[in-house]
Amino acid sequence: METTDSARNLTPLHDAADDSPTYRTPPHNFEAEMALLGAVLTNNRAYERVSEFLLPGHFADPAHGRIYEATGRLIEAGQIADPVTLKNYFEQEGTLDDIGGTQYLARLVASALTIINAPDYGRTIHDRYLRRELINLAGDISGRAYSFDLDKGATDQIEEAEQNLYDLATTGQYESGFQTFAKTLKNAINTAEVAYKREGRVTGIATGFIDLDRILGGLQPSDLIVLAGRPSMGKTALATNIAFHTTKAYREERDEDGISHVTDGAVVGFFSLEMSAEQLAIRILAEESRVASEKIRRGQLTNEDFLKMVQASRKLHTVPFFIDDSPGLSVSNLRTRARRLKRQHHLSLIIVDYLQLVQPSSSKRYDSRVQEISEITRGLKMLAKELDVPVLALSQLSRAVEQRDDKRPQLADLRESGTIEQDADIVMLIFREEYYWKKSNPEPKWTNPDEDPKEDFYKSHKEWEDKYKEVKGQAEVIIAKHRQGPTDTINLYFEENFTKFDNLAQIDHLPDVDL
Repeated sequence: METTDSARNLTPLHDAADDSPTYRTPPHNFEAEMALLGAVLTNNRAYERVSEFLLPGHFADPAHGRIYEATGRLIEAGQIADPVTLKNYFEQEGTLDDIGGTQYLARLVASALTIINAPDYGRTIHDRYLRRELINLAGDISGRAYSFDLDKGATDQIEEAEQNLYDLATTGQYESGFQTFAKTLKNAINTAEVAYKREGRVTGIATGFIDLDRILGGLQPSDLIVLAGRPSMGKTALATNIAFHTTKAYREERDEDGISHVTDGAVVGFFSLEMSAEQLAIRILAEESRVASEKIRRGQLTNEDFLKMVQASRKLHTVPFFIDDSPGLSVSNLRTRARRLKRQHHLSLIIVDYLQLVQPSSSKRYDSRVQEISEITRGLKMLAKELDVPVLALSQLSRAVEQRDDKRPQLADLRESGTIEQDADIVMLIFREEYYWKKSNPEPKWTNPDEDPKEDFYKSHKEWEDKYKEVKGQAEVIIAKHRQGPTDTINLYFEENFTKFDNLAQIDHLPDVDL
């Protein structure tokens, strides 16, 4: 039964009919609060059944909240919580009269229910708390909307409101907690079964790169994967290649209950903080149509090129790929938009390009950039666990690579490497020897026929071409950290004109041929 004590927490409400102020009592259920407290005081085990999701602040009556808090302190200290021990507790504080005295404690015991009903009453109390908070939040949203803040526009207020609503919705979720090993083991077997039936035998989201999937088993849910490299190594290209392989492979099926389940591929949310959505689209179109991105940008297209682009765009039109190119996003903004995409389109892979451009959520000042990056990487890891999706975050490497003879990157080359290396489940580093070889060995140019005869030029150019062929298109993805598996180096092929990585055919991968 819901009580409506008009003496408690009254809020004015204008009646539209006569414009005279009336009052509505915020949602509450004092009988449920009294019955639950009585059950806890009668049998302290009832506290264990509600303490994971019910907090003192959830009670509508402040006195009930104080009694619940004191009860919890006594129980957690290994003492019995009953009217006698609570009387001593509040007498020592000098607040016994504030909670109604010993007579009220006895009245609570008389209102006791069985321990079996405790969770139901606890959820009732929590539900009324959420309703009161929702009313308060609505008032705050309305008040902020009326005020004009030059630093916070309407869209920022909408995102903040959405964030607050989500936080409120996840407050006190009582489904969390320990799981039996039998249940966890069953989930693991189901995951293995799905991988066994899936082409490629991966438990996570297949990247499309055979050797990479062999080592990682695909991109795993709740993992933070950092893909790092120096400029021009192809970080964004590899990320987009992975994204479009997964989206093109996206498949879902409905079970007997009509619930959809993803059987392959992924819905991708790409946060492009460096490149615009149009620039990213040109890259992807060049990769799929095999028309050089330089030709697309300059408009130097033949009829055949244009036809290829039209055919590629038709293939790409329906893939579940979403791009957000808003600059200067904070971790909080990113989390809000990812949650929305998860709710609306079943988001299953997040890509962030790139990590150092993400802003920390809080407005406080940090002593160092390392602390800022620490908050960002922790936020991305928490997002991966919360949404149960892999987060692929691109990262820059420091200039220390350029000072070494061997340009292959190492974990220590990560900018603010301590926090990134600590929070990431997987760290992959990209290296293309072709880039550095061409910088130190420029292509010979025939500029002075008198001093450099034609025959000598052809000879030197042929030598240059032969050496260039040895490194052309060669790319390495160094798995420098792998929390759940081995580290290794994967060889890929890179087509610079199309900004596309591909599997590299190895001698031991080729089929046997009888000669």
